[in-house]
Amino acid sequence: MLNKILSFYKVSAPSAEKLSPEKADGKYKRLRFQAFVAATLGYSLYYVCRTSLNVMKQPIIDSGVLDATQLGIIGACLYWTYAVGKFVNGFLADYCNIKKFMATGLVVSAFANFIMGVLGLWEGSAGVASASMFVMFAIMWTLNGWSQSMGSPPAIISLSRWYPLKIRGTFYGFFSASHNFGEGLSFLFVAALVSAAGWQWGFFGASLAGALGVTLIALWLHDTPESKGLSPVEVLAGEKTQEEYDRELLEKTANASDNSAETKRIQKAVLRNPGVWILALSSAFMYMSRYAINEWGMFFLQKTKGFELLEASSIIAVNTIAGIVGTVCAGWISDTLFKGDRKWPALAAGVIESVALVLFLYGGDGWVVNIAAMVLFGIAIGVLISFIGGLMAVDLVPRKATGAALGIVGLASYAAAGLMNIISGWLIDGHAVRDQLTGEIIQYDFTYVSAFWVAAAVISFLLPILNWKRKKQEIYYQLIKNSGVIKDSGVFILIL
Repeated sequence: MLNKILSFYKVSAPSAEKLSPEKADGKYKRLRFQAFVAATLGYSLYYVCRTSLNVMKQPIIDSGVLDATQLGIIGACLYWTYAVGKFVNGFLADYCNIKKFMATGLVVSAFANFIMGVLGLWEGSAGVASASMFVMFAIMWTLNGWSQSMGSPPAIISLSRWYPLKIRGTFYGFFSASHNFGEGLSFLFVAALVSAAGWQWGFFGASLAGALGVTLIALWLHDTPESKGLSPVEVLAGEKTQEEYDRELLEKTANASDNSAETKRIQKAVLRNPGVWILALSSAFMYMSRYAINEWGMFFLQKTKGFELLEASSIIAVNTIAGIVGTVCAGWISDTLFKGDRKWPALAAGVIESVALVLFLYGGDGWVVNIAAMVLFGIAIGVLISFIGGLMAVDLVPRKATGAALGIVGLASYAAAGLMNIISGWLIDGHAVRDQLTGEIIQYDFTYVSAFWVAAAVISFLLPILNWKRKKQEIYYQLIKNSGVIKDSGVFILIL
């Protein structure tokens, strides 16, 4: 049974039929575009299944089913499982058929949302105890967390397999907009369903979005160029000649048993890379502030500034839509204006994010100030997700270890997001004003949790500066090859 599963998910074998150069170019461009669209839109629909609960916090709390502390723990279940899963699945994805791997995760995520919708209806009809609902929601959201970790690694690996180095940053920027599109769709589409039919139906809407994503991935995401009768992207992009590729193919065929060991050696080298771990810690604090808004922003607007559900969801959605500008521009600007150097735009984005967060939390209840804050916050977070949350780590490592690098950053990022959720829920409940007779909450105090969120944002952009004091070193492929650590990795840059 295990062998059948492993065989099902293994990387596609090269096609026996090799296309002629005349046919190869057109097919490569078409399949490359399809893979990009499937990875980007497919992952955006992953996000709908991940952020659906954020829209429903206020209705769920008001219904008395769960409180803020319980919802914080449930949210942490997703992020902590996601963190471990992204680390594990980041490594596994390097060995897997990315189409099958990514589709499987979204199937499970859609299923988890569907079951939570059913549980919500069941609670309304059967009067399920709050403690039981808490446990069942936590189990389903934990399952969702693991399945969510199967989305990002194969999607980004697809960009590495189908796009050359010289334009990868630009297309990674476009891909990163999938976060924003998915979050925006969740805040608008799911919020509309919740307002019209109740919070339970928000989960059903997310499940439907997941089913659409699975269909798109199945039709358009392709595993490798070689499986389609094409040369690898290095040859197609002119990074290597056909003769070099053919020679290396013969070596790999003669030493097939060494390929897995080679990938493992590369991944171990990534684990020892201090630059990756510094970025991982920086990303951890950035994700605290990012998900503070995505998880609790609507609740904050409703309880402190008096906005209704659809009003609050629309304001938060602005941040996700504006983020598309940040993510799309980030890769292009760094590739063209800064020649691949991400540190200065990343620093600027970190400062803007912190200022925008302060404006949102302390700038009053007017529409203009809150929307302006979300525009700035969204653009800045879009840039930071692209750089600190992914591209800066990918730049440090060879193609074969892309998933491993992302796994390390993802582990730190989402472990921190989970911790943020629990701390935030505890601070919100712990400092709420309660009726002395009934014990019911009559007013929420966000003073302490707001300070926590701002502090995380500031630390996130200060940490990468630690690398600037060290000498920037370029480690070239030949040096690594001669060391015997890596046989075929390409050039990469390590900041020590």
